[in-house]
Amino acid sequence: MFLIAPSSSSGKGPQMPKKAPVTGKVLPPLDYLLAFEAAAKAQSFAQASKVLNISETAISRKVRLLEQHYDVPLFVRGHRSVSLTQQGAILLATVEKSLDLMRDVSRDMLAKHQANTVSISATNSVASLWLMPQLRKFNKSNGRIRISLVSSDSDAECLSDSMDLTILRGDGDWPGYEAKLLFGETVFPVCSPEYLKSNPNAADLSALPELDLIEVTSGHAEWMTWRAWFSGNGVSTSSMEQAVAFNTYPLSVQAAVDGLGIALGWAHLVDPLLESGALVRPVQGASVRTESGYYLLKRPFNSAFPEQLIVEDWLLGLSEGRKRYA
Repeated sequence: MFLIAPSSSSGKGPQMPKKAPVTGKVLPPLDYLLAFEAAAKAQSFAQASKVLNISETAISRKVRLLEQHYDVPLFVRGHRSVSLTQQGAILLATVEKSLDLMRDVSRDMLAKHQANTVSISATNSVASLWLMPQLRKFNKSNGRIRISLVSSDSDAECLSDSMDLTILRGDGDWPGYEAKLLFGETVFPVCSPEYLKSNPNAADLSALPELDLIEVTSGHAEWMTWRAWFSGNGVSTSSMEQAVAFNTYPLSVQAAVDGLGIALGWAHLVDPLLESGALVRPVQGASVRTESGYYLLKRPFNSAFPEQLIVEDWLLGLSEGRKRYA
């Protein structure tokens, strides 16, 4: 069949027919192209399935859908192997270059992404009791962000220049730092359910000084003593028994969980243990609220990288969703 172009009335010679416009989606799905590339290199659908770790049936289906997309045969299918048609060879030359370029860019992006570890410092109590229970959830949603956590009760160590973010207790005033409140400081007695069952008088505020009190002997300004707490609630300490003492707050909390006595619980730090039932509040409503709080600190003039901003937003999101204490 011959196509004869009619003469132009303008006298400029015959007009060639125009190409039909391409409609629909021009680019096929990426997984079709990956299956095609693997099959073309291996000259086998079976071998391609091993490379991509999907079934041979899936490889065959994706290649067939790619052929339908272009409406041309891309392979000559043999009994145990396949070979490219002329159209398939033309497509492979471009697909291979494009996918290799995408792989190189992706590797570079992932390498840079993984290299940007976010360094967080916090007191031992915040690190072990507040941050650690949350990290598993964060890692599930942000698996490629690495967090380096430094736990220390030395403020100087926590405020090291190598830290991207720091969580400390104070009044919100740290010269040279931008501070955002994460949660306030509310302190109340906590003990195990078993201890309360064995010592029901622990529910009586005035009886607490005579019971097994767990004290923190750390010199860190963070920790309130039992005498200071009783004073804030108007309770006499004349009958106060010798307290069991630990040099770190996490140890005192664990001692309470193990039923050794009654510890002072810092709201938010002991919330997960209260929610799980490992600890209870023997005296409901008795607490001391201070003017201090726990703050997220960062240097405002340091350039924040994307991973740091993600972690910072996550921490502030935890703060927004926290339980409120009066």
